[in-house]
Amino acid sequence: MSQGSSSAKITKFTSDALDVVTVARACCEKYYITAHPTNPAEPFSMFDELAKFVRDKNAVIVQQDVFGCCELYTEGLKAITDSCGRITWPVTWIQGDCGNPGALTGTQAYAISGAAVQALTLHGKIIGATFEDEYATYCLLADMKPTDTTLSKNEQARKVLEIMEEAIGLVDMDFSNVVRTWIYVDSILTWYNDFNTVRNKFFQERNVFGGIVPASTGIGAGNPAGTALIADLFAIKPKANNVKVTAVPSPLQCPALDYKSSFSRAVEVALPDHKRLYVSGTASIEPGGKTAHVGDIEKQIALTMEVVKAILESRQMSWSDVSRAIGYFKDVKNVPLFAKYCKENNIPAMPTAIAHADMCRDDLLYEVELEAVTV
Repeated sequence: MSQGSSSAKITKFTSDALDVVTVARACCEKYYITAHPTNPAEPFSMFDELAKFVRDKNAVIVQQDVFGCCELYTEGLKAITDSCGRITWPVTWIQGDCGNPGALTGTQAYAISGAAVQALTLHGKIIGATFEDEYATYCLLADMKPTDTTLSKNEQARKVLEIMEEAIGLVDMDFSNVVRTWIYVDSILTWYNDFNTVRNKFFQERNVFGGIVPASTGIGAGNPAGTALIADLFAIKPKANNVKVTAVPSPLQCPALDYKSSFSRAVEVALPDHKRLYVSGTASIEPGGKTAHVGDIEKQIALTMEVVKAILESRQMSWSDVSRAIGYFKDVKNVPLFAKYCKENNIPAMPTAIAHADMCRDDLLYEVELEAVTV
C-alpha cells in the first residue's frame, strides 16, 4: 500500500447460515455475504438471515446471485421481497441441482454501507449499481440476458456482450474498465466453442486484447428466462494512477488465451488501502491446456486447489484471505470430497457457495472461482 494511506480493516463473521467478510474503509464498508440453507424444509430461511445482517449494518444490497432450481424462482423472489423488502438490485438466478427437486444450495450478495449507491437502469430494468470513493468509480452489473429467445445462441451471446457495453457506458466506462465477468451458459457443452468465437470477435473489435483481458467464469447453468446465457460483470474506473489493475498469470497453467478462451487466469486490483484478487473459474487443466485426471474427481479437486493456491501465493495471499468462493460440481454428491480435501490439507473454512453445473468440458468434474482481499 502507498505511504500515507490508511489501510482497510478486514473482519469475518460466521454462523450456521452466514459467512460474511467485511472490508471496512474510511469511505464505507463492503460486505461479501454468503448464505446457506440450514433447513431443507425451509430453504428460503437463508434470505431472512441475509436481510437481518443487512438491516443491522444499515447496508444496501448491490447485487445478488442465487443457486437453485428454476422452478423455485417465482417463489424465491417473493421470499427475498418478504425478507429484504422491495428488490432494488439485480438478482441472477441460475439452475441448481434439480436432480433433487426443490433444491436451493445458497446465495451470495454484495452490500455496501456508508457510500451512496446509485442503481443503474437499462431499458426499464434495474441492471446493476455504481458507487465511488476517492480512488475510483465502481460498477457491478448482474442478471444480464437477451430479451429475445428466438435469436440463435450466437446472436444471444453477442447481445449480452452489447448489453454489458451499453450498461457500463451509462457511467462513462467501456470494456477497458472491465475486471471480471461471469457467464452462465445454458447447455454449455453443445456450443461453448461457438460462444468463445463470438466473445473473441467482440473483444477484437473493442481492442480488449490490447489491455486487461477480464477474469471470467464460463460455466454451464440454466436460468428461469430460458435464455442461452445470463451474465454478471464488475468494472472499475480509477481516478488517479494510485490504482493498479493487473492481469495475473497462473504459475501452474498456460494462459487460457492459448486455447482460444478469452479470459485472464486472475486480475488484481490494488487500491492505496487494500488489494483484491479476482480468480477466474479454475479447473483440472494441465500446463499444456489438456484436462488432467479424467474420471478422477478427487485428483481433479486436488489439482484445481493447488493451481488456485499458487495464484494466491503469487500475490502474497493465502486461503485465509478468501472473501467469497463458488464450488461448481458436475455431480453434487461429490461435495463432501471438497470438504475432505480442505480438512486433509488444513485449509481454513472459506465462504463458499455450492452450485451444480456443467463445466466447459465434459471431462471436467469440478471448478472453483474465488475472490480474495488483503491490506
